[in-house]
Amino acid sequence: MTTALLIIDVQNAIVEGEGTPDRQGAIDAALNETVGRLQSVQARARAAHIPVVLVQHDGGPGDPLARSSHGWALRHEIAPLPGETVVHKTSCDSFHGTDLQEQLEGLSVTHLVIGGCMTQFCVDTTARRAVSLGYDVTLLSDGHSTGDMGDLTFSQIIAHHNRLLGGFSAGAHAITLRRAGEMNF
Repeated sequence: MTTALLIIDVQNAIVEGEGTPDRQGAIDAALNETVGRLQSVQARARAAHIPVVLVQHDGGPGDPLARSSHGWALRHEIAPLPGETVVHKTSCDSFHGTDLQEQLEGLSVTHLVIGGCMTQFCVDTTARRAVSLGYDVTLLSDGHSTGDMGDLTFSQIIAHHNRLLGGFSAGAHAITLRRAGEMNF
């Protein structure tokens, strides 16, 4: 089994405006903690010569993630090294309209370790799609984050998706959960 680390949408403005003024600080702090855990997993993957693939959402004009804006840039903590793959997307599904699957096939990847941002959108959609495409997935249960949505806090959304995605399967392939600190390559 060839493994790759897939980090989704860890961009400067990814949770900008995703909470009320009294909640935004907690959302930002949680994201910073998640980014720190992802940075640690990324360092372990690199040390083990595991491919690191970063996904970057390209927003349209006026979007906080508008291409080439400061908000669009990947967070410096997880910035790619020369030669690492960066896949650009315009939808929640990191495979849709991108060359992600071709990149993974070129690396002979069969197992993805996934973390990143916007739990209920991009992380969820990409993890489910990966399984349906025949990849085994390890979702970093404390390695994905999001903002508040309506009456749901980011922590409720994350917990809910961990419960939903843990054990999700399509045929012989499934999603398993693992904490970032427990992820070894």
